[in-house]
Amino acid sequence: MGGFFGAVGKDRDNTVFDVFYGTDYHSHLGTRRAGMVMYDEDKGFDRAIHNIENSPFRTKFASDVNSMKGNMGIGCISDYEAQPLLIRSKVGTYAITTVGKINNTEEILEKLFDNSHLHFFEMSGGEVNATEMVAAIINQKESIVEGIRYAQELIDGSMTMLIMTKQGIYAARDKYGRTPCVIGKSESGYCAAFESFSYLNLGYTHYRELGPCEIVLLTPETVINIAPPREEMKICTFLWVYYGYPSSSYEGVSVEDMRYNCGAALAKRDDARPDLVAGVPDSGIAHAIGYSNYSKIPFSRPFIKYTPTWPRSFMPPNQTQRNRIARMKLLPVQSLIKDKSLLLIDDSIVRGTQMRETTEYLFQSGAKEVHIRPACPPLLYGCKYLNFSRSSSEMDLITRRVIADREGDKVSPETLADYANPDSANYAAMVEEIRKQLKFTSLRFHRLDDMLDSVTGIDHCKLCTYCWNGKE
Repeated sequence: MGGFFGAVGKDRDNTVFDVFYGTDYHSHLGTRRAGMVMYDEDKGFDRAIHNIENSPFRTKFASDVNSMKGNMGIGCISDYEAQPLLIRSKVGTYAITTVGKINNTEEILEKLFDNSHLHFFEMSGGEVNATEMVAAIINQKESIVEGIRYAQELIDGSMTMLIMTKQGIYAARDKYGRTPCVIGKSESGYCAAFESFSYLNLGYTHYRELGPCEIVLLTPETVINIAPPREEMKICTFLWVYYGYPSSSYEGVSVEDMRYNCGAALAKRDDARPDLVAGVPDSGIAHAIGYSNYSKIPFSRPFIKYTPTWPRSFMPPNQTQRNRIARMKLLPVQSLIKDKSLLLIDDSIVRGTQMRETTEYLFQSGAKEVHIRPACPPLLYGCKYLNFSRSSSEMDLITRRVIADREGDKVSPETLADYANPDSANYAAMVEEIRKQLKFTSLRFHRLDDMLDSVTGIDHCKLCTYCWNGKE
């Protein structure tokens, strides 16, 4: 995943700090790379890139922010490629940062190689830096705006971007609005961000959200409309369920409110009567509060995340170490576990490994029962549009492993659709097998229709549900 922040204003010093703190507010969206680029009329472009795997953004960039100058800047947090990039091309010199995923990389590379003598630096694993590829696409056209439009149409997947030139910052949301891009306004100028809360403490007020495929140019004086928004939208529903910070909102729908609604909808269909309801820190907590408020079953915290040395969501690439770190973060409260029946809500079950180990840990600590309630339906497909997980195969999903054991390696879309149907026998058998493998007392996933209803005020057709039912 990743997040971005850009600002353009009349005050050189304040703009630098706005970009610094605004980018830092996106630290929950990425754990590997981060960068900032500032532009100053006298100094030109000034860029800093750091690895943030073992140290938070603010620590790594503290010295850079004191030396940078400029009234324009962009920053990003990324789980993958190093960015922002500085590009010099026939359309001019610019800085670019992106959030999204490209599915047709090889097709685009072939097209680019056919049209010019380009080359790309390979990252580890032989992959091409996606932001570098977007820049190469843009450079095929005669202007940055033409290039952005070309990239939006050519890329299969999603790609939202900020591009900073000497004239201002272009903000462009991906073709179907799968990821957000919001604009804030201050007395000094404007900002563009992934997360809507990121600018509120910096003196900005909410200006507006960009629509799908919309392009604007931010200057200190105004926001210039370059390309209008499209009507069709498929924003990622997982933004509310998991990705988004509690104080954010997307399309006018609060993340925290949605999670309360989500938990309440889970409780409405449930017949479990545990002693207490708990959420897996952090994203499961609001869902659990919503469940507790509706069911009147007390909400408690039987384990606490140790934040002094684990303030961030850093996870090593090695899966064994990832599981170990996830376990080390959570400290038990013995009096709330021993001899208790617990109902535990997490945002989702992906591989199942961490939830199984958490459940075993609770039983070892004296829990009488552990009922698991994921806040979303079973994940049947790997996400094609956002880098949701580092899974290399859909067989990393526990659902697909269970289905393969029942159906064989080759499973038709029709069969998967039946497993996605919460009223089918196959669905019930899959859930029961997952329950047995992960050793839960009971397991009940959220229904897709209930979860979508929890995103109040947005038509279901505007919400992406691909990872649950394979529908684009």
